Amino acid sequence: MKSMNRSVILHLIRKHKQISRAEIAKKAHLTPPTVTNIVNELLEVGLVKESKVGESKGGRKPILLSMNSKSFYVVGLDIGGQKIRGVLTDLNAEVEESVSINFQKGLSKEDLLSNIKNVITSLIANSKVEKTKLLGIGIGMHGMVDHHQGVALFAPNLQLTNIPLKKELEEEFDLPVYVENDARAFALGEAWFGNGYGFENLVCINVGIGIGAGIVMNGQLYHGKNNIAGEIGHTIVDINGTKCTCGNYGCLETVASGRALVEKAKEELSNGKSSLLQDVVNKDEITGELIFQYAQKGDIVAKDILVQTGKSLGVGILNLVNFINPERVIIGGGVSKAGSYILDPIQSLIASKALTEDARKTEIVPSKLGNYATSIGAVTLVLFDLFSADPVGKGQLTIEF
Repeated sequence: MKSMNRSVILHLIRKHKQISRAEIAKKAHLTPPTVTNIVNELLEVGLVKESKVGESKGGRKPILLSMNSKSFYVVGLDIGGQKIRGVLTDLNAEVEESVSINFQKGLSKEDLLSNIKNVITSLIANSKVEKTKLLGIGIGMHGMVDHHQGVALFAPNLQLTNIPLKKELEEEFDLPVYVENDARAFALGEAWFGNGYGFENLVCINVGIGIGAGIVMNGQLYHGKNNIAGEIGHTIVDINGTKCTCGNYGCLETVASGRALVEKAKEELSNGKSSLLQDVVNKDEITGELIFQYAQKGDIVAKDILVQTGKSLGVGILNLVNFINPERVIIGGGVSKAGSYILDPIQSLIASKALTEDARKTEIVPSKLGNYATSIGAVTLVLFDLFSADPVGKGQLTIEF
């Protein structure tokens, strides 16, 4: 019970930025002595600090409490199909250090784990943060993840299965490790620190090499019975379409992902379409970023490819809007950097085709957290355990009180 009360108090201090002991007692329905004892513990370990004197409501002016964001730090990793992005942040998810590495196709499970360990080691070494000040490590992993066991069940873009991330990393770094699907980590990060803050029902769609959705329902991440909720990239939009990495045909990923964007460009060029992209000698060097750059220069083919990708993505999002009815949809990942070329067709489709008038007003917005959205989401997995008042939470953190 004490640890639950501690989490409740920490949650209130984080939420309100500055709050008095009396206000905490009132909002948490705790006795003043209980609040005083727990706050004293939090002050002693440095998680909380006394910030300033507040306004009096008739008696002595209260001393306000706030989080000491630099007291502890967290490592968060985004493990995609071609890249690992890592950050080390404070308790407000402010990035203190970042590391990114690319890797080649055909990576073995052992090679991937080695790369992950190297990124974490570099983050800690470069930051010069003491090991005792590290709370834990969060991992946002693409594909299907068992978040309870911390195992990547299937990483389709790497064609790897049953990667024991939690076990390997806890043994290596002696820190608690939290593993989640990348899109769900992204959603949690946006809900805490990004454009999802304050929304109880939210869908965050990560559009990169693949496509995944993180779903927040009534303020909680939704996993589904077997941890595959949100695999929007593998919803079938054309039963006779192109073969997907998952083995099925006509998945949304085959028409609206970063990979599909590049393949569409190559197809247009092979059909003789006139475009600045024809100047790229090695067509394997065509990227989504390059297509966007040429679209900004006025290239009609590049613009059309982006708009068509937005329309295709919009079909998948329209289905989600009608099925889940979120307050807001947030688009992140590499493809989202194309901005209005992608977002406008999606918003237009929702505005004209969603089932009800209210659904047609569903907001489509870009990620606030940018390139490190999933990495910061991975950090948030650790922070959630620290600040969550959920008595059935993971409870892995080991700050000595």
